[in-house]
Amino acid sequence: MNSPMTSNRKTALVTGASSGIGRELARELAARGHNLVLAARSVDRLLSLAAELEQQHGVCAIPIRADLSAPNAAQELYAELRRRQIEIDILVNNAGFNVYGSFIETDHANELALLQVNLVALVSLTKLMVPDMVKRGYGRILNLGSTASFAPAPFDSLYAASKAFVLSFSEALGEELRGLGVTVTTLCPGPTQTEFAERSGMTDTKIFKGRLANAQEVAAIGYKAMMAGQAIVIVGLANRLLVLSMRLSPRSMVTKIAKGLMSKQAQHLKSTPQRA
Repeated sequence: MNSPMTSNRKTALVTGASSGIGRELARELAARGHNLVLAARSVDRLLSLAAELEQQHGVCAIPIRADLSAPNAAQELYAELRRRQIEIDILVNNAGFNVYGSFIETDHANELALLQVNLVALVSLTKLMVPDMVKRGYGRILNLGSTASFAPAPFDSLYAASKAFVLSFSEALGEELRGLGVTVTTLCPGPTQTEFAERSGMTDTKIFKGRLANAQEVAAIGYKAMMAGQAIVIVGLANRLLVLSMRLSPRSMVTKIAKGLMSKQAQHLKSTPQRA
């Protein structure tokens, strides 16, 4: 079959596109004239978003259901793209999963799913698509990090560790690809107005009690940095200063401060999974 992406527009794949920053990144890409493949678990939300983007911006938007917590989900998604003859010029690894709570109480199955989504699926999609980008001499990759990429986070230990991995992996890969026409950008927002805090059971933590970034603004900043080939973008002056202070402070002090920001008043925290 012929690909529906018949125009000369660049095509972007956005994972976790059904809500939050992923949805806003899809809107930003469509507004800039890119065709889209929208991947997430929520089919109804994807269908609604695809219709919105096609109507408002005249782009082609294809929704594909993908549960990236499944072991072979990335390979199956790539195979579906190949079957439809869709070439991806821009890869946005946005899908994320959080398990919040004391590590001695959190559910291990949920933690393994977190590792699958945040790490394995991201690496697999990148592994599958980068060679094609290099052959064509063009590609943009945007991986979603966090201010948590820069510090350990007690009570959110695996999530923060996964985002540290994303940052380190992205920086290294970006340097490997230098001069080949493919760039890798890590978008590092702080707390943002999305469903993340509610789904994670983190609305009562100190870190979500302050000023929250706007998801649309985060997406616009991320898109601009990605298209410019910037390696890392930390959203907001306050967050940039926070990251600088974390880099200059003793690691033990950073961890203790993070513990205070991530804690609730209750001493015993129950785990709540969040998936995008």
